[in-house]
Amino acid sequence: MADLPDPARLKALVLRILDENRTLTLATLRADGWPQATTVGFVRDDLTLYFVVSRESQKLANLRRDPRASLAVGHPPETGREVRGVSMAARIDEVGEPAEIERLNKLVAARYSGVLVFAPRTNSSAVLRARPQLISLVDDGEGLSKPVLLEVTVRTELKPAKAPGAG
Repeated sequence: MADLPDPARLKALVLRILDENRTLTLATLRADGWPQATTVGFVRDDLTLYFVVSRESQKLANLRRDPRASLAVGHPPETGREVRGVSMAARIDEVGEPAEIERLNKLVAARYSGVLVFAPRTNSSAVLRARPQLISLVDDGEGLSKPVLLEVTVRTELKPAKAPGAG
């Protein structure tokens, strides 16, 4: 692993991919064990991602039962030859503090023109926070054609992680 870019560079690549995309695919587990994947818009604060869901949605019911989720963000560039994306294993919780929601609304306004706020003040929607635990990064254009598995530390720094099953 000595030939991997330094953790700060890897984090910069992850943040660039997040900034290039406006939607993510969220995968949760239904009560019957089947995965459910849906697409949601998001904003980020460092590596923490935020999105809004309906309180009546299946995804919120799934997350209340099991807060673990997988998220995928990325797209092939216009050439169609290079792949750039991240997937995350994250824990999801609900944001309920009014000051935090106001702060997030400023992020939303800066990222999405025409959208004024997350709309969590009604009973019909919930603002969710995804705190990544593991991130898998692929960026062909940066020489990372094989996934690099990164563990997110408490300070949201990244470091190489052992692949599942590796000794």
